[in-house]
Amino acid sequence: MYDEKTLELIKIVEAKRAENAALEPRRMTADEKDALLAEFHPDYRKDQFKELKIGPNAGEMLPIELVDMLQANSRIKDMNLDLSNPDYDTDVLIIGAGGAGCSAAIEADDKGAKVMIATKLRMGDANTMMAEGGIQAADKPNDSPAIHYVDAFGGGHFAAKPELVAKLVNKAPEAIKWLSDLGVEFDKMPDGTMVTTHGGGTSRKRMHAAKDYSGAEIMRTLRDEVLNRRIPVVDFTAAIEIIKDDKGQAAGAVLLNMETKEIKIARAKCVIIATGGAGRMHYQGFPTSNHYGATADGLVLAYRAGAKLRDVHTLQYHPTGAAFPEQIFGALVTEKVRSLGAKLVNIDGEVFMNPLETRDVTASSIIRECKARGKGIPTGEGVGIWLDTPMIDLKNGEGTIEKRIPAMLRMFGKYGIDIRKEPILVYPTLHYQNGGVEVETDSQTCVPNLFVAGEAAGGVHGTNRLMGNSLLDVIVFGRNAGQFAGDQCKNVTVGNLTLSHVADFQKTLKDAGIESDLVSPKLLPNYVKEYAEEQNRVTL
Repeated sequence: MYDEKTLELIKIVEAKRAENAALEPRRMTADEKDALLAEFHPDYRKDQFKELKIGPNAGEMLPIELVDMLQANSRIKDMNLDLSNPDYDTDVLIIGAGGAGCSAAIEADDKGAKVMIATKLRMGDANTMMAEGGIQAADKPNDSPAIHYVDAFGGGHFAAKPELVAKLVNKAPEAIKWLSDLGVEFDKMPDGTMVTTHGGGTSRKRMHAAKDYSGAEIMRTLRDEVLNRRIPVVDFTAAIEIIKDDKGQAAGAVLLNMETKEIKIARAKCVIIATGGAGRMHYQGFPTSNHYGATADGLVLAYRAGAKLRDVHTLQYHPTGAAFPEQIFGALVTEKVRSLGAKLVNIDGEVFMNPLETRDVTASSIIRECKARGKGIPTGEGVGIWLDTPMIDLKNGEGTIEKRIPAMLRMFGKYGIDIRKEPILVYPTLHYQNGGVEVETDSQTCVPNLFVAGEAAGGVHGTNRLMGNSLLDVIVFGRNAGQFAGDQCKNVTVGNLTLSHVADFQKTLKDAGIESDLVSPKLLPNYVKEYAEEQNRVTL
């Protein structure tokens, strides 16, 4: 698949491979990291942010694309909806059917609650399904939740909510056991001991994986459990507004059938938002590793209902998105490739950084190498850096790639690139929403009976997330939200349903002089118009 010019550049990498494989590049100092991030990380580009003028976070500078959605018109602006006769009536309504939503449904069901899931695509159409590298948990003798806490809190630049990080790491071993008991096939040694590896920013080997299909294996198991319990799932149906009652409590949602455009009303005693991330917003014109429906819906729904957001000015750009071929541009190249021994190499065949720095530092280093130092490799569509995958078999023995990262082998193999013999080209891709809706340790927002879990929630990761803590987040806090909502709904009396808060929000837009022809939540990207405009607007 590589052209002759690129094959000539590969010879430079091959000539230095043995030498580079033996290198142990030093880690950057804290000051070096801060300086690098300030100059090269996309979160620091002031021209790509603007002021949010209304709502609980008014005055904050947030990504332009997100502000436009938060200050857009409601999809029900001109509708006269009858809330008196709901189409669905349940104890716990869960919006989203990825890892967090399904975990929440299972736990709420265990509490005896009547549960319903509404999801705009299908169950499992989520970033959980696409996660590859693994899930962290400190369950080995040389590790502990305290050490995991230090790694996670420090990796997030000490910006996370300490009590949420504490719950994340302390509940991690239990989460692994829960998944294993449900049927997740984690990688194990012949004696049954789970295989664990390093991730960027981890001081211990605590990454549990199912080859490089970790998210898919977890999602398969959760999906089967939801179906086996006969928990109702209303698919191809998006939530477009949270319904409240006259007491100010979350009390359901307005649902939109994505195929027929029919509107349905769901009443609930508790609502859990588990809508995932925002990669398909394509902030700053970046490609994304996210699934098709990741358009920040949960942030819009919660914000219009009165919930506060946290750390949504920060996004994670995964350092290794596929930069070539164009058919998989932006697709995730799991960090596990680097944890197994592959190093990042520039056009001169030089290893320019430690391959297991945190993701924000690694992404910024790649951007610096390509944009400031001019040492990137032309890809035809842009520029990238070599990820020297043949190092893995060189260092660990022939067959390691085929055994440990078969999905990567298959993904590139489709386009004539054998990652056992040839390096691959990578560049940062929009991967994760570090922040989200602010929640407490019970996963509840400041709006009574409104819970948020998974990538849509903020405060768990601070301003950067470590590999393996996202799958952990969706399990720990998905279960957490389901448990608390399952208990809380038993004591909730729902008042008269109302959408007055939506009308109030529209009035606030008008009073602030904000005029927009956009509606939100976005629901799905429009590649005919919007993405093309973004690509023309910005180039890094």
